[in-house]
Amino acid sequence: MRFGKNQKMAAIALVVLFLDQLTKQIAVRKLDFHTEEYVVIDGFFKFVHWGNTGAAWSFMSGNNEFLAIISLVALLLLFIYREYFDTRAFMGQAALGLIFGGIAGNVIDRLFVRYVIDFLRFYLYQRGGTEIGFPAFNVADAAICTGVGLLFLLSHKSEQNRRLETAAERP
Repeated sequence: MRFGKNQKMAAIALVVLFLDQLTKQIAVRKLDFHTEEYVVIDGFFKFVHWGNTGAAWSFMSGNNEFLAIISLVALLLLFIYREYFDTRAFMGQAALGLIFGGIAGNVIDRLFVRYVIDFLRFYLYQRGGTEIGFPAFNVADAAICTGVGLLFLLSHKSEQNRRLETAAERP
């Protein structure tokens, strides 16, 4: 059985969505909201159960409904204009699949939980014992960032190829 590019994107999106929702449910069931954590590597990585009603780094915190609408619009526009991305190559299909699945996972949280469930936390101890670290995130966030990164790489590669072709055409 041979999958077309849209089926590959959909399969990747569904895998991301499944893993995202599964891992979030594990975090919700195993850790109390904002009070309990599970340290994996002391001073570096732990599991938490935090909620985010904003965007990345809690930007626009408290705007859950607005961000759900923005996310749905972004999902729709990315789907409509997916052919403008390099979806001929598997890396382009994977990038959009990761983004679609990630956006869908966080939208589900926004609509049904009323906040995005974040549970992965990287951190370091400062002198004095206080923590500094990267904001907590989830599988959907990682998928979106990875997908966007892949799109940037594809765009850069495509631009380099255009420059080489243009240079080769010159006498």
